[in-house]
Amino acid sequence: VKVLFVDYKGQKLAEQIFQGIILISAAIGFVYGLIIEQFGWTVYIVLAGFAVSCVLTLPPWPMFRRNPLSWQPALPESTAEPSQKPQESTKKKKHK
Repeated sequence: VKVLFVDYKGQKLAEQIFQGIILISAAIGFVYGLIIEQFGWTVYIVLAGFAVSCVLTLPPWPMFRRNPLSWQPALPESTAEPSQKPQESTKKKKHK
């Protein structure tokens, strides 16, 4: 079974990539929009940067799964303690 979850270091890397792409696209969009005096192009460039960052960071790519957590093995059911229900001897008294 192939695990498709991102580990903690992968989450940090994805966040850094996302923020970096958004920051760079915002700076490029602002400068380009300022030069041609069209705010619409600034918005388009930032939206394109957002789309690229989503494609790079949302799927669980293998680069985000390099440090998986090692879980403890599960206990067999025969050695696990049975769950006990709390006793119902502590019922509330009705007040008149």
